[in-house]
Amino acid sequence: QVQLVESGGGLVQPGGSLRLSCAASGTSFRVNAMGWYRQAPGKQRELVAYITRSGTTNYADSVKGRFTISRDNAKNTVYLQMNSLKPEDTTVYYCYADVNSLLTSGLGRSWGQGTQVTVSS
Repeated sequence: QVQLVESGGGLVQPGGSLRLSCAASGTSFRVNAMGWYRQAPGKQRELVAYITRSGTTNYADSVKGRFTISRDNAKNTVYLQMNSLKPEDTTVYYCYADVNSLLTSGLGRSWGQGTQVTVSS
């Protein structure tokens, strides 16, 4: 079982910045891709960004040029640096990690608990 713990959400003014973190913990696992989703009430879930273990990244068009995803493989941690935040970025952000069990070779996806980001003046 792999647990993901998120941190870094909060309230920020439009144009401001926040940095989200998500750390994976557990035993006998290897983390492959990691990323972030968001889902506002009444809207479809949106893949914000993801990063492979080797560092290849992909972003939603809505955040390109403003958000940067990165990771620290030694810490099994993924980060989302969010700059030039807009009110429409307001929602709950969920991190995920695609995980290999080193014991069973099984694959699975673990999710964080979600962290609220509010962009408002």
